[in-house]
Amino acid sequence: MKPLSDILKQVKSSASVQLFEKDLKDVKENLEEIIKYLNHRINTSTIQKTKAAEQIRSMRKSIDDFLNKLEQEILDDLDSKQSKLKSKMDTLLQQLKTQANQMSQLQSEFSKMTQYATELQMYVGLREIEKTTSEAAKYLEDLKSGGQLDEVNLELTISSELQSILKDVKSFGDIHINTSPFTLQLKAVRKDQAQYLVHTTPTIEQIKPSLLRHLTIPQDMKYINIQACTILPDGKYLILDSRYDKSNLLLFSNDGMFMREVVKFKRYSYDSCFVRTNTVAVALVSEKQIALVDVENNKIFKSINISHLCSSVASDGQMLVVSSGEKSTIVNLNDMSQTILEGVRQIVLHYSKEISMVPSTVKTKSVAIKVLENLSGHLYDDIVSPRGITLDKNGFVYVVSMSNNRVVVVSPDGKTCKTILSEANLCMQ
Repeated sequence: MKPLSDILKQVKSSASVQLFEKDLKDVKENLEEIIKYLNHRINTSTIQKTKAAEQIRSMRKSIDDFLNKLEQEILDDLDSKQSKLKSKMDTLLQQLKTQANQMSQLQSEFSKMTQYATELQMYVGLREIEKTTSEAAKYLEDLKSGGQLDEVNLELTISSELQSILKDVKSFGDIHINTSPFTLQLKAVRKDQAQYLVHTTPTIEQIKPSLLRHLTIPQDMKYINIQACTILPDGKYLILDSRYDKSNLLLFSNDGMFMREVVKFKRYSYDSCFVRTNTVAVALVSEKQIALVDVENNKIFKSINISHLCSSVASDGQMLVVSSGEKSTIVNLNDMSQTILEGVRQIVLHYSKEISMVPSTVKTKSVAIKVLENLSGHLYDDIVSPRGITLDKNGFVYVVSMSNNRVVVVSPDGKTCKTILSEANLCMQ
């Protein structure tokens, strides 16, 4: 069993954060689907009641006053059974709405917690969320297994004798409530989620890439020069197409289909990165600027002037790190203050609380290079002219090697590396 201190170090960066967020989303969507379903069933039962009443009144026209009493009895029976049915569903509907409101409140608190909570608060909060979502999921499962969500219908059966011999008729008909199994497909929610708070780090040999998606480039855009590709939090893809004296940000859907051009630039750009909600940063090299782009509204809403060329950019949502062959600068996005890192001359970087950089003279660098720390690194034959770097949650460093068309993974301690993608196996895929 791992010590609590070890668990707390990785709570926010662990996969459990995304898993719990997905659980919240799935449970809330399940609640919304069931509410929608029950509203539909109430409307259906009302329509069934109306249709039955019309049949009753239509039959009544062909018979004399002898049937008035029977007619009223069957209408009362219909109203009584439909009212009982509706009352049960109204009660269940109110309970589900209460659950849905609770999930909405949890989502709001979860968002604030991920931004402002300490690691301990985050850990405690996740346990509470785990408990609440598990209870909600069990509640839904109990509803389903207990038959409370089964489909019920009102049906009217007109007595056949009524049409022939009025004196033999003892009742106007019967109202039946037929039940059918609940068929609505709900999203599966994980059980025993606490185990995901402690995760096992894979070895470098276990890292094997798989094809996620092909992006479909429109015919009139076949000749594009991709400088950067970002997967946004909602699963969409954002490509930076940069050629000579212009650059474009192109948005693709989750399934890889082209959606739209987000914004154009009149200058060349090497790099872009995700910043936070609907915001990406684009490094405009010669203009010595970082453009902040609103992806949702297709516009540049802020330009940040930098004292040097802007070759690459990375962000953790609170800070921007801008790098060039001369120096590097950290920009605080809250007050826009800038801190210049003299002598830190990198061309590719990754930033998430700590900075990892690939300089032109160093083939790669081990994970978590702190600002102003010694930049000496390890040399690898696999990496030639690095042009991209990122880190996963386990600390493995992934470097794009331009000259030999490879993607190389380097262990967190920088002692071992492995080519995981090359031009050869990309062609095979």
